[in-house]
Parts: sequence; C-alpha cells; structure tokens
Amino acid sequence: MFLDNVLDSIKEIIKDKKVYLVGGYLRNYFLNNKISFDRDLVVLGDSKALAIEISEKLNGTFIELDSENEIYRVVLQDKINYFDISKMLNNSLKEDIKRRDFTINSIFYDLNENKIIDLFNGVEDIKRKVLRTIDFNNFIDDPLRFLRLYRFFSLLGFKIEEDLSLFVKNNFNLIKTVAKERINYEIIKIFEGEFVVETLLKMYEDGILELIFPFVKEIKRIPNNSHHHLDLIHHSIETVKQIKTDNPILKIAAFYHDIGKPSTWTIEPVGRHRFIGHDIVGAKLAQKELEELKFSNKQISYISKMIKYHIYPASLINSAENKKAFARFVRKLGIDTPDIIALARADRLSALGEAIDKDILEKSLNHLDELQKYYDEVKELANSPKSLLDGREIMEILNLKPSKVIGEIIEEIKENQLSGDIKTKEEAIIFIKNKAAKGLFNGTKN
Repeated sequence: MFLDNVLDSIKEIIKDKKVYLVGGYLRNYFLNNKISFDRDLVVLGDSKALAIEISEKLNGTFIELDSENEIYRVVLQDKINYFDISKMLNNSLKEDIKRRDFTINSIFYDLNENKIIDLFNGVEDIKRKVLRTIDFNNFIDDPLRFLRLYRFFSLLGFKIEEDLSLFVKNNFNLIKTVAKERINYEIIKIFEGEFVVETLLKMYEDGILELIFPFVKEIKRIPNNSHHHLDLIHHSIETVKQIKTDNPILKIAAFYHDIGKPSTWTIEPVGRHRFIGHDIVGAKLAQKELEELKFSNKQISYISKMIKYHIYPASLINSAENKKAFARFVRKLGIDTPDIIALARADRLSALGEAIDKDILEKSLNHLDELQKYYDEVKELANSPKSLLDGREIMEILNLKPSKVIGEIIEEIKENQLSGDIKTKEEAIIFIKNKAAKGLFNGTKN
C-alpha cells in the first residue's frame, strides 16, 4: 500500500510483533495520497523496548514523552522523520481503536499482515468529509478533544456531525480543566488551518470563542460605525482572513490587533467613535492574556509588537515622499516591517464604513505598496547591524565618554543611511560633527 522507505526500514525489527500504524499518517494518506513525516505506532506489548530497539538500529534519538501511558518518540538522523510509539490500551485492539477522538483518526494498518483495520468507517467519513466521533465519553475523558474538533474543522473544512456539534456546545466548559500548554498547541494548529476564518466564526456562533479567548467578551460589545462596516468581533475575524501569508502567529496578532479598543472607547457628541491609544493599551492587554495561554516569550513579544505598531503605517500616509519618515519606520520595525505592513493592509481591507470611500481605500493601499517597495529596496541595509561608524570611532571624533548617547548617534546614522542622506563614512563624520556642534545629541556640544 505504501511506498515508504522509513516504514520499510523497521520491517525486520517488527516482523514478530503486533505493530500497527495509526492516526494522522493514514488520515493524510487517504486525503491526498501523500506520505507524512510523523508515524504513530501502536504495539501490543512493550512500547519502550520497541522504541529503544528502533532508535538503536536506525541510529535515532530516543525520547520519553509519557512514561505513565508508555508513549515514546524516536527521532531519526535527518531530524525530520520520527516515530511515536505507544502501548496498546489494555492489550486490546478494539479498545484502543474505540478510544480515538474521531472516526477519521481511528483507522489502523497492520504492518505485518499488510491490511487496513477500519472498524468505524473512518475511510468512508474521509470521503464524505465528515467529523464524527466514536464515543462521546472519549471527550469527557479528555476534554481537549472539544478543541481538537475545531482544529480539524480548520485544517480540513469537514462538516461536523450534528449530534457531535450539539454535544460540544453543551459540554465545552469542561475545557477549563485542561492544561493551558495543551490548549496553546491546538490554538496554533487552528490558526494554521486553511479554514481558520470559518472556524473562528463557528466557535463564535457556538458561544465557545470567548471561553478560549477571554478578550472576545469585551470586543463583541463594540458595534459597527462610520469607519467600520462590521462590529469589532467580525472585523477582527475579517482581518485574519485578509492576512495572505501562512504565518499562524501573524494571524493570531491580526485576531488580537484591536484588543485595546473596548477600554479606550469614547463616542463624540457628533456620534464619531474614537479609540485613542488602543494600539498601546492593546499591546499590554494582549501580553497578559497570551501569557495565560502559555505562548512563548518570543511569540508574545512579536504579537505585542504587531499590535503596538499596527496603525503606524497609516500615520505615514501623508509622508509618501518623506524618506526620513519611512527610514524611521523601517529602523524601528526591522525584519518585522513586512508583517506590520501586511497587518495594516488587512486592517484597512476589513474596515470599509460609510466614511471610507473608494478613493481613501485606494490611497491607503497605494501608500502601503510604496512602503513595502521602500523596504524591499533598503532591507539589506536595514537588517544589517553594521553602522558606518562604530562606538569607539564616535567617541574619538566627538571626544565623548561611553554612554547611551553613543547608541543614539549610531541609530541616527543608520536612519540617515536608510533615507539616503548619508552614503559614506566621510559623510557620517561630517553629519555627527555638525549635530554635535549644535548640541543636538542630548545636549552634547563640542
């Protein structure tokens, strides 16, 4: 059935054992006839001993994932392919199959007898594009499966069986008992999916979205207005839709980008809705919630940065010919510049109220195109840490002692390099001497 060299490599090791291939590998095979890099094996007997034997024979790395449930991983030398090996539940093939979350994940393949075991018509459900469970008790035993349902909805776009959908709505509160680290993994998988927008809308309609993302309770209060044809929750989801990259963390940032609006919301006497400072406030609020959801420090820093600067590109719209303003923008955002531009574009396309006519929209999009074009021209210089003058040279030229002023001078030189006002070392020396003579570097005067 499979032309898989990795599976062929363990044939001799497993020939006298009851070993089954299960899970996503088989699901993906029946979906698109493609081989996956992760292979889940279920063994009747000692899963640890088998994992150690495979790791030794294939020169792989043995990892203990869950000693209590006897689940182990073997990462092969290429660091891409790996096996997850678990012990069969109660030494019963039928019980192990019945404990699976969805029928599409309950297909087993006997690696020695070369036959498919499909007790619950998983292959047929893949063909029908239906998400169906084997036993509702499996969700009670592990409530993370409530969220996994939406993950597979996002990844596959399959229809959720009506009885299962109703069961999830009525029992989703059980997700509160699940470790946030496990929930975090499913969140990222949801935002990786091709059908993430449809999934967020369904989770919202099911009343479940705010249980995972508490900020939804607040933003759903904000109605549409003259600058937004959608209320805030649907605007946030629409912004995710308008992100055209495959970066799930950027899509999460797009979902969160207006988290600061409820706490900065005012309505002027003329009826205009204002959200002054929502970008700054939102960056701080998102950080707190993302920490609760166990995102990494790096992910939190990135998302907060996206939120903090998501309206920055719009502030440059009247500076289309001002390379200095563009240079400051690129210097501040660095390698994240294209993502900020992508978020600003998505935000603009998701807000088309009465006050936003075709000319305003076109002007905004053209401006973002110009900003992206500028970044493409200077990105090599922008992302290089090298300045025309280093700190030691600056101290010697201006007769300064080490201080934070030196760093500020280096950054100003870089900004002028980006704008094209400084091209050579000699020009950089003249520039800093002139500014120092005028006392423009934090009061330092030579």
